[in-house]
Amino acid sequence: MLVFKFGGASVKDAEGIINLAAVVGKYQNEQLLIVVSAMGKTTNALEQLTKAYVDQTNDLHDIYEGIKQYHYDIISQLFESGHPVFDEVANTFVEIDWMIEDEPHDDYDFIYDQIVSVGELVSTRIVNAYLNKAGLKSQWLDVRGYIHTDNTYRDGVVQWEKTRASIQSAIPALLEQGMVVTQGFLGGTSENFTTTLGREGSDYTASIFAACLGAESVTTWKDVPGILNADPKLFNDTVKLDELNYTEAIEMTYYGATVIHPKTIKPLQNARIPLLVKPFNHPEEAGTIIKEGAVNVFEKPVIIVKQHQVLLSISTKDYSFITEDHLSDIFSKFAKNHVKINVMQTSALSFSVCFDYKDDFFKRLLADLSSCYKVKYNSDLTLITLRHYATNVVKNFTEGKTVLLEQVSRNTAQLVLK
Repeated sequence: MLVFKFGGASVKDAEGIINLAAVVGKYQNEQLLIVVSAMGKTTNALEQLTKAYVDQTNDLHDIYEGIKQYHYDIISQLFESGHPVFDEVANTFVEIDWMIEDEPHDDYDFIYDQIVSVGELVSTRIVNAYLNKAGLKSQWLDVRGYIHTDNTYRDGVVQWEKTRASIQSAIPALLEQGMVVTQGFLGGTSENFTTTLGREGSDYTASIFAACLGAESVTTWKDVPGILNADPKLFNDTVKLDELNYTEAIEMTYYGATVIHPKTIKPLQNARIPLLVKPFNHPEEAGTIIKEGAVNVFEKPVIIVKQHQVLLSISTKDYSFITEDHLSDIFSKFAKNHVKINVMQTSALSFSVCFDYKDDFFKRLLADLSSCYKVKYNSDLTLITLRHYATNVVKNFTEGKTVLLEQVSRNTAQLVLK
């Protein structure tokens, strides 16, 4: 039994969906569960829609119509007029219609998950319909009834025991009948509300299903030839890493490598299930395999660049030392506001911490901290992490730059730059 995951870039247009069908068509003799993300940049557009709805801006309906038209244009290229998928997609968008008819009163994170989740629900309706049209027997599955989470909206915590029981009780029988298409990124609460697992969480979804079903492997199909030592959009001389062990993959995702969601690896490592990262435009290529006992070979350092960073400096209002009690309180505030720390450094009188800038999360955290501490911050920064680096490489990245924070260990150097 195999689990495939296709990201937004692989289903961004009609051509991509046709290619997806060609790829999975090569595995008709396998039991195959297919996890699909929202199409193209739909999640970004739905985030804009959410903000427009909460702020009640005049462009709310224009944004929404643009999202719907993008999907209907793709459907029109794949299906004849009158195909049932038109109604299926329209009925799915009704979930947003109901919400935006009323003024926003609920928690922002709750609203976010109910709106943004529609991207995956729509994309999987279209993919499932096209697979069946192409002669590949497929069933659509609502993941919200199988991946159960708590009520932490925008970062749902998976309830593993309940999730495992739901998946194992129903999915094997469905896979006996043909392919199964379901949504990445989403979960459901006990009250039947939708949660999301964090941005780019579809990889994590695939690993949850694989771990619960004892899959042979997970393959995530990307627009790159495999896992590279750096982002090819930023660097010209990247090299592909043929294989990685689980530990190195976890380190890379922890520091922000975007090819794989940070939570993806652990369930696979626990179940000893390999993860393959392969190019969807060249499915015959080997890509990268992450597995137990893989040998890590690094011809060049691994370079991870995270933009839009904030560096926050926290000190006590009475100029006393930063103690363990202060740190405990500060960490609790970060946890409460769902802000994940990328780098931190402690001195006698201050605690400095670097993290991704997300407007609403940041404002809440800042207000929370400012009630007890003096807080200063720099924004619009870049965090560069170098794994398996040489000293001259660090110098190359810092030359001519303002370095606001630097941490160097045996295998990893981290630089916060302006």
